[in-house]
Amino acid sequence: MATTMKPDVPSLNALRAFEVTARRRSMTLAAEELSVTHGAVSRQIKALEAALGMALLTRSGRSVEPTPEGLRLAEGLRAAFSLMDATIEHVRPSPLVLSCSSSIAMCWLIPRISGFYHRNPDIEINLDLNYDKVDFARQNISVAIRISTIEPPPNALIRSLGTELIGAVCSPEYLASTKLERPADLSQALLLFTKTRPNAWADWLGASENERVALKPHRSFEHFYLMIQAAAFGLGVAVVPHMLAINDLQSGRLVAPFGFVPGPRQLFLWIAPHLGSRKDVKALERWLTREMQDHVPGRFSSGERRLSA
Repeated sequence: MATTMKPDVPSLNALRAFEVTARRRSMTLAAEELSVTHGAVSRQIKALEAALGMALLTRSGRSVEPTPEGLRLAEGLRAAFSLMDATIEHVRPSPLVLSCSSSIAMCWLIPRISGFYHRNPDIEINLDLNYDKVDFARQNISVAIRISTIEPPPNALIRSLGTELIGAVCSPEYLASTKLERPADLSQALLLFTKTRPNAWADWLGASENERVALKPHRSFEHFYLMIQAAAFGLGVAVVPHMLAINDLQSGRLVAPFGFVPGPRQLFLWIAPHLGSRKDVKALERWLTREMQDHVPGRFSSGERRLSA
C-alpha cells in the first residue's frame, strides 16, 4: 500500500520571522523585535519561500511588502500566534500588567493602590508606563487605562470610566498674587502646558464656554506630573485632568479658581480579551471602576464652581 509523503512543515522560527517582517514592513525592525540579526531574518524568510515554492515578500530598498499570498499567510499567522500566546497565559498565569501613563501612575494610581492590595493581597500587579496603542499579547499587557483619542485594539474588551474633567489650577500663593477672578484674567498669568497635550488650554476654553478669551501658553513640560509640580510651587497656571490633581487639591497645594468642567475626552479601560474571565483581572476591573467613579464623575466636583468671562 502506497503512502502519501507529507510536505515538510516550515519551522516555527521561519514563520515567526516572516510574520514580524510582514507586520513591521521591515527586516531590520523584525530583527530588533526578535533580537536576532538582519541576516538571520533574511535567511529564515528565504527558506520559507523555498519550502512553499512562492514569493512571500517584494523587496524595495530597505522596506518590504507582502505579496497577496504573503499577506494571507501573515494574517493567518498573526491570529495563530495570538492564540498561542493566549493559551500559554491561561495555562501559566502571570502577574497582571496594568498599562497607564506615567502621570496617571504617579498622581492617581500609586497613592491609592494600597487599597487594592488590602482587598486582594494575593494579586500582584506590574506597571507598564505607556499611553500609546496596545498589543495585548506581544506587550504582555492585561489591562490598560486610555483616553478616547487613542484607538483601541480591535479585540479589546472596553469598559467606560467616565468623562475626563479638566480645569485650571495653581498654588494658593500664585492665585493671591495674580488675582485670578475671571477667566479673562488668565491673560496676565504665566500659562503652563505639556508636550503630550499641547491643546489643553484650547480644550478648556471651549469646554468652559470661554472661547472669546485669548490665551497664549508660555512654559512647556514633558509630562502632566512635572507640570502639576511646577504649578504647586508657584510657577504658573496649568490645565489638568481632575484625577491627576485631586491629591494636591485635597491637601491645599493647588486650587482651582474656576472649577472643573467635562472635557472633550473620555476615559476607558481596555482588557485583554483572553484574560477577561480571570478572577484577578475581574478584581482589578471592579476596583478601578469603583475608584474612578469617585474621581472621574462627569460632573462638577463638590465645592467648585464654573465662571464665565
